[in-house]
Amino acid sequence: MPGRLIVLSNRIPTEGPPSGGLVVALHELLAERGGLWIGAASDFADEPSETFQPVAGEERYEKATFDLTEDEHADYYLGYANSVLWPLCHHRTDLLAMERRYADGYRAVNARVARMLAQIVGPEDRIWVHDYHFLPLALELRRLGVAARVGMFLHIPFPAAADISALTESDEFYQWFAAFDLVGLQTEADVARCLDAYRRHPSGEMLLDGRVKLDGSIFKVRSFPIGIDGKTFADIAKTPPAHDPVHIRADARLILGVDRLDYSKGIPHRFRGFSTYLARRDPCSPRATLLQITPPSRESVMAYQEITRELEALSGRINGQYGEIDWTPIRFVVRSVPRETLVPLYRMASVGLVTPLADGMNLVAKEFVAAQDPDDPGVLVLSRGAGAAEQMTDALIVNPYDAEDVGDAIEKGLTMPLEERRSRHAALMEVVRNTDIFEWGNRFIDALGAVKKPAAQMRETPG
Repeated sequence: MPGRLIVLSNRIPTEGPPSGGLVVALHELLAERGGLWIGAASDFADEPSETFQPVAGEERYEKATFDLTEDEHADYYLGYANSVLWPLCHHRTDLLAMERRYADGYRAVNARVARMLAQIVGPEDRIWVHDYHFLPLALELRRLGVAARVGMFLHIPFPAAADISALTESDEFYQWFAAFDLVGLQTEADVARCLDAYRRHPSGEMLLDGRVKLDGSIFKVRSFPIGIDGKTFADIAKTPPAHDPVHIRADARLILGVDRLDYSKGIPHRFRGFSTYLARRDPCSPRATLLQITPPSRESVMAYQEITRELEALSGRINGQYGEIDWTPIRFVVRSVPRETLVPLYRMASVGLVTPLADGMNLVAKEFVAAQDPDDPGVLVLSRGAGAAEQMTDALIVNPYDAEDVGDAIEKGLTMPLEERRSRHAALMEVVRNTDIFEWGNRFIDALGAVKKPAAQMRETPG
């Protein structure tokens, strides 16, 4: 008899209906299949417990949380997860915060969560672990004798072998992934980097059936490109806003950027690319305003404070150089915008500027396309550093480091003929439909259930 589905993520929705593509997809998946969703509690505890705390709700599945103390949050979450693993996976090894207590705290939290899981998991259950916060989780479960299938989906890029070598815990890093039964990555390029890293490892071995072996552990690596609920986005976009949310002149054009505040998103490079466009702009051509919506994140981390200051300086300089009394070229908004406001902005924009330096997928690219009017669509300018560029080849693909390339793409997007815009949009919408978020979740769970798991196989887990 099939066991239940257990989902582990850094956070769970605890109040009100779920919002956001991934959260909605996991909610629907669990509501259909039943199971348990586990994440960290929103409040800090004085002392961490050794049992999950159930969360009351009316869903057709269970929810539970685990405690974090303030010190654990500082070391496990802000320290190792966000100041070591995040820059590692985004090719910024120069930003690695190598403090031993971060790694110790990260291991300790994962070991504690594994102990709690081991108390409740059955051999036929399937455990779906989300993201870089829980890389050691499967290894800790194996050490405790848990035989259930355990899958990992990494939402961010998989690092190159050369980057992994910069990590103090590089040997453990390989062991962490190898302890999972299935590792899901966003793109085929991520899969290629993962396989290359294990080929280079002295104990790594590629099996004939496509799986990877490291010492006594065997696991499968596959690409599962994540998507959005495109139909919902399109339906919301069809409803005109009650008022003009941007108040730009009727003969002006809107360029939209939507990114969490993070150095991986390439926002300073984007501003410089827009500045290059402005420097070359014909005075008779329509004015274009770049509206950059950037919700803050990890404000206590120094790298994020520095990028905020850089963006404030850049936007001020560009506006001072190119702005006019009735025109502000860059509007830099450092706060979240409700979806009911954001989706109409997508539809109003002539150009969607999605230019991260490195990104697992970047769902803003798919949201922008889904929200367009197919009869008069805007143009997506997309960085080759975004995972979405592997699928969305009919966007204007740019090198995010090259300001002239970005500036040229903005010019091309603003002047593109209607028929070409329609043709590109139709092809991009096909990608959105083919990577539906709900199908993505079902594909991963079905693939995890199909993983070969011989009863006699024993894993030789180090330590």
